[in-house]
Amino acid sequence: QVQLVESGGGLVQSGGSLRLSCAASGSIFSINAMGWYRQGTGKQRDLVAVITYGGRTNYAESVKGRFTISRDNAKNTVYLQMNSLNAEDTAVYYCRVDVPYNYYWGKGTQVTVSS
Repeated sequence: QVQLVESGGGLVQSGGSLRLSCAASGSIFSINAMGWYRQGTGKQRDLVAVITYGGRTNYAESVKGRFTISRDNAKNTVYLQMNSLNAEDTAVYYCRVDVPYNYYWGKGTQVTVSS
């Protein structure tokens, strides 16, 4: 079993920045991709950014140039640096960790951007 602990969400003004963290612990033998997804009120959960074990990244078009995903493999932790936030970024952000033949979700952290 794998546990994910997310942190870093909160309330920020438009144009501001936040940094999310997600630490994985438990029965981890290897982690493949780590990613962040978000779900706004009444919307589906969408990919924000993902990073492979080797460091390759992929971003949603709406966050390119503003968000940066990174990971520390030694700490089993993934980060999401979010800059130039706007109201459309308001959502619950979920961490997802892919392991061989399975994946796990975090419980989510709320990000609210006030205009």
